[in-house]
Order: sequence, then C-alpha cells, then structure tokens
Amino acid sequence: MIDYLAVTLAMLGPAEKRYANPAAWERLHTQLDIQLPTDYQALVDAYAPIQLNGHLYLHHPATEPWNLGQWITDTVRAWNDVPWDELDLDTDEDPRALFGLTELTFGTRNGLWPITSTDRGETIFLITEDDTAPRFLVEDGEGGWARYDMSFAEWLYRYLIGEDMAGLNTSAFYPGPVQLRRLPMTADERPQPWTGPDRGM
Repeated sequence: MIDYLAVTLAMLGPAEKRYANPAAWERLHTQLDIQLPTDYQALVDAYAPIQLNGHLYLHHPATEPWNLGQWITDTVRAWNDVPWDELDLDTDEDPRALFGLTELTFGTRNGLWPITSTDRGETIFLITEDDTAPRFLVEDGEGGWARYDMSFAEWLYRYLIGEDMAGLNTSAFYPGPVQLRRLPMTADERPQPWTGPDRGM
C-alpha cells in the first residue's frame, strides 16, 4: 500500500514547518467543532501558507495573513448564502442528488467544510457527514461536482501528477518538479518561487 503522505512530502521537498503549532490546530478544531484530517494538518504544517503549481492554495491556522480558520469561515459563509433550494439544478448539477446527501450545508457538524481551493475557482470540501474514511467533494468553479473517497494526501498527490481531481478534464499538470511559492506575509514581501526535487516527469 502506498504511503501517500510520504510520497507527497518527497515530491514537494524538505518540509520547512515555519509555522507548525499544535496549539493553533487545537484552537481551530475547537472553533470548528470538527477534526481536520491528520495528513492534511501535516502537509499544511510542512509548507503553508503556500501556492502549489501556480494554482492550489494552502492556508495555515497559526498565521494572521492567509489564516486557515478565517478562510474557512469566510468560504462557509459564501457557500451558505447560495439559495440551493431555489436553484433550478439538473440532477447532474445537484450534489445532494449526485452523492446521496440528506441535506446540503456548509460548516455544520454533518456538512461540507472547505479545506483548500485554486485560483481556477475549484473548492475542495471535506465531508463530515459520518466518521468513515476521508471523503471529499470538489466543485470545479462552474457548477460541476466530483467525489473522491481517499485521503487528502492521496488527493493532492494525484492532483500534482496531473490526474483529473476536480471532475472530468480538470487536470492541472505541469511537467518537471513541483513549483512552490510562499505566500507574502506583509504588503512589501515578494517571495521567490522554488521547485521541489526532480520527479522524472
């Protein structure tokens, strides 16, 4: 069995852990009243706040800029403002019908929780409806939804190697090493990008 956390960390390169802070995660979990996946926490602690391959953003709970808790709160609020019951959705556009959800809520104990997003409009949601293995719904920014029953580390690994991880024809593959860019922590900061190790792609 593949250790997706290990292979993803190897693909991204040495972990910096600039803001790793267990107390920040404890505060966030108390605030949200859920537990975020441990592999997700490990990847966030290793690199965030960061942009990966020019598109995917990871926020961190211990920083003021790019704060994960604030981003989740703001994103939940925006998705809860959508009048789902008033939309004339086809069956293939309604995540309730597609995935057998009893209701569509965001930021609730049994709802969907945004954990990352891209600048292409994609949002990745953790399903917290029950305590089974990790499951994610991804909205592609255009009303399309896809479900992935896997760990976050596996989802990220597959995303980075160019698989369709936000539905059909959504690959964002770039050959060569993964591109990483620290997100600016001040208005004057202009972080330089760097690359992960060679991965033979």
